[in-house]
Amino acid sequence: MGFIYLRYNSIVMRNFFNFLKSKSLVIQLGLAFLTTIVLVFGVLQWLKSTTNHGEFVEVPDFSKMTVSQMKHEVDKVGLRFHILDSANYNPNYPRFSIIEQNPPAGNKVKKNRKIYFTVNPSDYKKVSVPYVVQKTKRNATSMLRAVGLDVQKVTYVDNIGKDMVLGVKYMGKDIKPGKKLPKTSKVELICGNGNR
Repeated sequence: MGFIYLRYNSIVMRNFFNFLKSKSLVIQLGLAFLTTIVLVFGVLQWLKSTTNHGEFVEVPDFSKMTVSQMKHEVDKVGLRFHILDSANYNPNYPRFSIIEQNPPAGNKVKKNRKIYFTVNPSDYKKVSVPYVVQKTKRNATSMLRAVGLDVQKVTYVDNIGKDMVLGVKYMGKDIKPGKKLPKTSKVELICGNGNR
């Protein structure tokens, strides 16, 4: 039984080595190699044509353009856009103009790339006036600055509480706590001067 097994293995091994030396194996390997080369070349050409390989557009500078001007320029260069919300008003830019863009101007991008824009709102967002009556002038000033309001002026009136806030005015009118004012608004504190 062992002899038959060894003889069988010997025949199988001889046939295998003969196959490795055969012409048909060389032809099969050559065809496989050639098919692989043709497929790789075809895929690379297809990718080059569909991804516009090597074709770039320079991103224009959209800063300070209105949204309608930006739309026209984006269409002209073959790009797409998405407008992001803007949180902070920037007084150095016109209202409803572009204040930021991503990718930045001068970058090279492919056609049909999406550009993200941040638009300047029409004005500063509104903030609530905190309750500062019966607080010290120093404490009230800190609280107002914390929400984004500026103390432009302090007016003293006769009152026993020295530097105690008695009221807040905006543009000459008394305002109550909770009133909404544009951020960076200038307010006036009415404080006691320590006299009866």
